This record gives sequence, C-alpha cells and structure tokens, in this order.
Amino acid sequence: MGLKKVKTTLPTKTHKINMRNKKSCSARIDIGREQRRGFPEVIYCPGKKIEQIKRIAQCILEHNDTLLLTKANNEIFKALKSISKGLVYNKEANLIYVANNKKVEKKGLILIISAGTSDIPIAEEAAVTAELMNNRVERLYDVGVAGIHRLLDESDIVKKADVLIVVAGMEGALASVVSGMVDKPVIGVPTSVGYGASFQGIAPLLTMLNSCSPGVSVVNIDNGFGAGYLAGLINK
Repeated sequence: MGLKKVKTTLPTKTHKINMRNKKSCSARIDIGREQRRGFPEVIYCPGKKIEQIKRIAQCILEHNDTLLLTKANNEIFKALKSISKGLVYNKEANLIYVANNKKVEKKGLILIISAGTSDIPIAEEAAVTAELMNNRVERLYDVGVAGIHRLLDESDIVKKADVLIVVAGMEGALASVVSGMVDKPVIGVPTSVGYGASFQGIAPLLTMLNSCSPGVSVVNIDNGFGAGYLAGLINK
C-alpha cells in the first residue's frame, strides 16, 4: 500500500509569523515570541544588572500583557515596582510577574508534585509559570519515596492529571515512581537539594534521565520554569 499524498499550503498573510526584534532596549527583545510559542519572552535575572532588567521588562510590557522574570529577588522587585501596578513578587518561587487579567477558561490539569519541602521553591516556579500560561494547576507536596504511602494515598488526583511535573532532589527516584502509576506525560525536575554526593543536582538528574519507566522527560537542574512551560505546551 502506497503512502498517501498530503496537500500542504503555505501560511497566508493573516497567519504571518512575527520574527521582529525590539532593538531599542539593552537587549534584542523577541516581541513575536507569544505569537509563535504561546508565551512572551521571559527574563532570566542572574547575570543582568538591575537597570538592564528594568529596561527589558518595560520593552516586553509595551507589546505584551504578561511579564515573567525568573530567579528574581526583592531588590529587583523594588526597582521594578513603578513599571506596572500589576507587578507581583512571589518570594517562594523567586518569580516576578504581571499576569494577563483577561478571563479565560483554564485548560486541563497540571499536577505539580514535590518530593520534599526543600523542593517547593522550584515546584512553585513550575506551578506559577503554568498558571500564567492559563493552565489549571494543583499541587501535591512532600510525598517523596522515603514515605511512599503519602503518594499512594493521593493516587486519585495523580491519575486525574493530564500532565505531571515531579520535582525532586537527593536521588530523584520520585519521577520514575509517578510515571509507573499513570498513562500521562511526566516531566522530571531535578533539584540541587541534597548532601555532598548528590553533586548539587547531578545525582537526581542522572536518575531521571535513566528512568526505566517510559514517558519521563527531564529538564535541567532547578529549572522549574522550563518544566512549567513545557507542561503548558503539552496541555494546549
């Protein structure tokens, strides 16, 4: 049996992808990011001067209703307060953001699971990111493998989720355990939580990458934002 021919059409002008950059800031702002990817460009704060962060944030808000800064702190928040009345600082997640206030129906269910209390900051980074992308998000924290009964007691909500983000340090085994319980995609987030031989997150990263349970994808160490973003794309 031969392959079916698929008719393809080029995008019309009404679907033209915006590839423009904003050059008037201290960086080239990708103002078409939301159109192409579903979410505006995000500011990673470490390594940038506060003046640079402020100019970039102002440029993003000129073209978008949503703003997100990751790995932020209170000093940055104080410097940026004047740029928007809607600016919020989430200390636990180390995020600064302006949320889009348009009323939209939240999509699907993304469940954020953390192994321990020390993993919660990264879990919250993932959760808030997913919420800003208009996803319905629930949290299930402190259910690591050292007390596996805590996770099993919550199996109903675990099985209801459309996408699961599992945040764990130490040896990082929780992602594999959760994946073995569900038929939905699991995103593993290794954290830098742990004693010496965890090598600041290398140990859980390798555990998650070597998971024998299929369907586990893994983001970088402490990259809660990346996990929340990926979950939002999957949950579209």
